[in-house]
Amino acid sequence: MDVNLIIYGLIGLVLLYLVIKLLKWPLKILINGVIGIVLLYLANVLGSYFGFAIAINWVTALIAGFLGVPGVIFLVIFQMFL
Repeated sequence: MDVNLIIYGLIGLVLLYLVIKLLKWPLKILINGVIGIVLLYLANVLGSYFGFAIAINWVTALIAGFLGVPGVIFLVIFQMFL
């Protein structure tokens, strides 16, 4: 009977590890997306003092959302060269 409890405990730990691994990726994308959108908004607010603005549409929102900080930096640099 003790062997069964050890086996069930190990199976439970493996399942817990797999669930945490599977939920880590979407959570990371969600946090990255929120940070990217906030930075895109801040870039527009701060850029308005310098006559600089990035149009917020579905393309820029997706870039900022998926890539986060590097995506916003890319959008700022891209807008500066236009």
